[in-house]
Formats: sequence, structure tokens, C-alpha cells
Amino acid sequence: MSGLAVIGNISRDLAVYPDGRRFELLGGAALHVARAAARAGIASAPVSVIGADLAWVRTDPRLAGLDFTNVKVVPGRSCAFTLTYTAAGNLARTGCSFGAARALTSHCLTVIGNYDQYHVCCRRPLDVPAVLVRLTHAGLAYSVDFHLASARDMISASVPFLPQATAVFVNAAEFAALRARIDPGQLALTVVSNGPREATLLRYGQVTATVRPPATPEVEVTGAGDTLAGAFLAYTSLGGDDGNALRAAVGAAARSVREPGLAISGS
Repeated sequence: MSGLAVIGNISRDLAVYPDGRRFELLGGAALHVARAAARAGIASAPVSVIGADLAWVRTDPRLAGLDFTNVKVVPGRSCAFTLTYTAAGNLARTGCSFGAARALTSHCLTVIGNYDQYHVCCRRPLDVPAVLVRLTHAGLAYSVDFHLASARDMISASVPFLPQATAVFVNAAEFAALRARIDPGQLALTVVSNGPREATLLRYGQVTATVRPPATPEVEVTGAGDTLAGAFLAYTSLGGDDGNALRAAVGAAARSVREPGLAISGS
């Protein structure tokens, strides 16, 4: 099947800010990446396991552009994250209850082969090496990203497979962890985001494009990096060059932080 399959979590997110703002949101990297890719013009399908409490997402009109065929619903509660931010919008700490997502690895291994392009959100509780081994042996194209809270462990687990990835997405702090474990010169493409500061694209360790995000008021920053990744994958899939794809993806991420996010009904 043509299109982008995004392996990762769909979750309940509680974003907490030091000024007292609290947002109860529908989130998860698989949802943010797939939604951004779909908005940018390519067919996108999250590959996730959710509890019965989020079964309604498959018919949520806000997500009408996504293919939910491979979102599995199981009894119990969905994965839930508490994301605590600093005043500068940086992630200070993360709390998580994995819930239904503990079945993610076994589910996604049954889906691999159904699509021609994959993006793997390298986060717990996914068994990342098992997934990347399957993708590599099948000769399928895949990109990856990480999350700061687990990046060191997930990058270490992914290192043998990163030279085969079509793209690696990291933020500035994750890039430091990445460089400590593998020479970026071995990686076909690396996109380094840095919040409101300049985003950088490297091909085999050499900078080929940089884009500074537009100044924008921030309402809610959760998922901005995932939005950048999904939009970038879409624009490059549609034939965009490095500079134009990065510019469009940075713009999509900047627009996302101006929005209040996908509020969970009744929250």
C-alpha cells in the first residue's frame, strides 16, 4: 500500500506549564506525525494500540484525513503522558502509564509489509530493535525520531540501523546524544530542530539547509517536533528539495504551537 505508516503511540497527554496552564489533549507521536503528513498532502496511517477509552478517535472529524485501519483497540486504558514544561517551553520531565501500548510491538510487527514507507517513533514501550530489524530485512524505507526523556537509551538501541534510515529527526539535545554514539557522517539525512531557534538539515554530516522559525506566540508546544517530522517527510515524498522541505516543515511546526491542540472532549 502506498503512503506513510507511522509506528508509535496514540495517547492521552496532560501538558503542564509553570504559569498554571494545563491542557488535556489527544496526542502521541504517531498521531502528530501522521496528522502533519496528511495535512501536507500524503496518505498517512498511524500504527498504534489504544484502549477502549480512545476508540472514538477513529471517527473524530478533526482526524478525518487519517487511515486508522491499523490502530488496534484493546480492553483497558490507553497510554497516558504527563508532560511538564519550563517557562521557556522546554520539556522538564515526563510521566507515563503505558497501558494498552504495551501491545504495540507485537501489533506493529504484523503490519510491517503493508506499506511502502515507515516512520518509527522510537519511544518506550516499543521494542525498537525488533521493529528496525524487521524493516531492514524486508528492504523497506524507514525514518526515525526520538523523545528526549528516553533518547539516550533509544538512540543506543537504534545505532546499528541508523545508517539505513532515510532520515533521522532529533532536537538539539538529542543530537548531542546521537553524536556521542554515531558519526553523523554515516547518516543519509539528519534534521535537527531547536525550538524557536534555527533548524538544521545535514546530509552525511554536511549542512545543506538551515531555517529559522518565524517569531510566533506559543499556546501549546506538545508535538511540534513531530509535526515538523511529518510535514518534512510529506514534502520530500512529493519531490521537495532540502531547503523548501525544511522551510515548509518548520512553518508547519510554528503554526502548530499557535493552536491549543486536540482537546479531549469534556476536559
